[in-house]
Amino acid sequence: MTESRRRLVVVGQGYVGLPLAMRAVEVGFDVVGYEIDPVRVAKLAAGESYVEDIDSTELRAALDAGRYTPSSNTADLVGFDIAVITVPTPLRETLPDLSHMEAAARTVAPALKKGAVVILESTTYPGTTEELLVPLLAEGSGLDIGTDVLVGYSPERIDPGNTVWTFVSTPKVVSGINAASLAAVDEFYSQLVTETVPVSTPKEAELCKLLENTFRHVNVALVNELAMFAGELGIDLWEAIDAASTKPFGFMPFRPGPGVGGHCLPVDPSYLSWQVRRSLGESFRFVELANDVNAHMPSYVVRRVTRALNERELAVKGSRVLVLGLGYKRNTSDARESPSVNVAVLLAGLGAKVRAADPHVDSGMALGMVERVECTNEELAAADVVVMLTNHDAFDVKAVAEHAQYVLDCRRAVPAGDNVEYL
Repeated sequence: MTESRRRLVVVGQGYVGLPLAMRAVEVGFDVVGYEIDPVRVAKLAAGESYVEDIDSTELRAALDAGRYTPSSNTADLVGFDIAVITVPTPLRETLPDLSHMEAAARTVAPALKKGAVVILESTTYPGTTEELLVPLLAEGSGLDIGTDVLVGYSPERIDPGNTVWTFVSTPKVVSGINAASLAAVDEFYSQLVTETVPVSTPKEAELCKLLENTFRHVNVALVNELAMFAGELGIDLWEAIDAASTKPFGFMPFRPGPGVGGHCLPVDPSYLSWQVRRSLGESFRFVELANDVNAHMPSYVVRRVTRALNERELAVKGSRVLVLGLGYKRNTSDARESPSVNVAVLLAGLGAKVRAADPHVDSGMALGMVERVECTNEELAAADVVVMLTNHDAFDVKAVAEHAQYVLDCRRAVPAGDNVEYL
């Protein structure tokens, strides 16, 4: 690509699509950020970023340069050179929901021209690019996909809040439906990131993403189940993990928590399990077991809170509980599938007077009987139990230890003390 101003369309302007769009602007593309949510489009047009990894000043600079156009108007897609689809692929009642991806493909297809490149980044099961995306593009454009239009898959590897391994510094796996497609996809991403990793077909790239997240999902489930057993046996699992981490080979540390959340771990392994069951009629037992263990962690945390209150001759009903952190991940606002939210709602359902502090998650987020508060010394002291669920840097953990009557710390973030118990 020798042209200095090529037209790129990024479909979906969330935590994956917006960083991609900003990086493309930085290296010289004219970018249309296509987004069906009118609230998001309005915020983007006003230079207001809702993605933690993108500062509003960076967004405003892209707008002021005339190189970035947020839009929900399909007319703005006409004549693009490259389109990248970064829309959600959630589960609906345990089944993959590709409706957003299908809608994106149908939106992009009429705007295709000969020589265009379409890349899917949304996480999905192996075979989606070739079996679903390609036919939709062919049907909507009337062009020969693979000849007139090149198509590939590149799994997103965004880790929100990670300042070391960013979009640019993380190696990018790339693939294409044929050699020409692979070359085009590789050439595009080579302008955006420091390293690309080509693989043979989209199926390997699709499986790569699911393998990465299934690996983490299974190992998190392992330590979560160990946390339950170690606690009953009177063993400090955290200390054991620290000791095991000194082994320079054959071990990678994972640490327990209140469960798993976000789009990846609660969702992606189930795509793989579903594909195995659908295609082979077999159960993916590791994934199903990990799903079961991780899904029950919020209930285990509630049992630990109940036990701690009982030891203090208090009932859950009527007790004041302060939960710290509602996002699924440290220093981010993403509360999708968050186990922290589940813990808060479960405790409220048992009659506890639950108050929740999280400086990142939108204060307008509906949580039923859970009241949103700030983490002040007064709130800490007034709570019968403080539950550290997401250890944001904004929380003063020394103040938590100093002012709280009792702390159940699910992240081992609070300094040790007689009033602090770890998960």
